[in-house]
Amino acid sequence: MHLRRLLLVFLLPCTAALAGPLDKGDAKAGKPLHDKNCIACHVKLQGGDGSKIYTRNPRLINTPEALVQRVAACNAQTNSGWFPEEEVHVATYLNQQYYKFK
Repeated sequence: MHLRRLLLVFLLPCTAALAGPLDKGDAKAGKPLHDKNCIACHVKLQGGDGSKIYTRNPRLINTPEALVQRVAACNAQTNSGWFPEEEVHVATYLNQQYYKFK
């Protein structure tokens, strides 16, 4: 029994580490947040409809973790007031639309 507890203590954090940063995101919840708070700034930066910021070459965001961090940084810069779970929703939406990380 003691061995089982010991294994559980060591293996449980490992299974949590396997979960991706976008696994709990909801793209449908992220789209309106993105549209309301991101598009106008991205249009100013990139022109057009602003989506070139996601598709430019070379891509500045290359991992799901970097995407979540970038969304959090933009949230802080623009004072959008999103909670961390909302940041993940926006990152999940962006991943679904543009990045296609697995």
